[in-house]
Amino acid sequence: MHLKYNKNNMTLGRARNMGVPESSGVESSRILAVDYGRKKIGLALSDELGITAQPLLTFSRTNRRNDLHRLREICAKHSVARILVGHPLHMSGEASPMADEAALFAQRLRKDLGIEVELVDERLTSWEAAQTMVEVKSSSRRKRAPLDDVAAAVLLRDYLELKLQYKKVAGPSSTPIVERS
Repeated sequence: MHLKYNKNNMTLGRARNMGVPESSGVESSRILAVDYGRKKIGLALSDELGITAQPLLTFSRTNRRNDLHRLREICAKHSVARILVGHPLHMSGEASPMADEAALFAQRLRKDLGIEVELVDERLTSWEAAQTMVEVKSSSRRKRAPLDDVAAAVLLRDYLELKLQYKKVAGPSSTPIVERS
């Protein structure tokens, strides 16, 4: 597969089977994507119009309370209205052991932060993040850094592209149909 990289909107030209938010109007708040792991959490943030996805940061996990506190602060600072949590599925579509942990984490976020949270298929996002960094010939410092935030940006970029495609096809007054495998 040939990848085209555009720094402004993280476009690599590939969409996945993901849900589309129920709102069909223009959203003025940001979406935070989370690449959840046992040791690190990668974050990416959309712009206010939900058009672009940018890596935000990767932080090392400490404990649930501190992790949630940090995410609460980030969500408040950036006016986050929706959180996407990567759902690591096997290539067959079956849930991996980490998928169950990500689902529990998403439930905790929803409960503790009071923000809409959605699980989104993250198959191949880490691989694609690594490929993207190779293609843009990232600095040697970035090559050694974790790619969790870039993987979160790939996840968010694909979600935003799918949402935009849906709006073009369905029109602004249509009710979206969400299909998950």
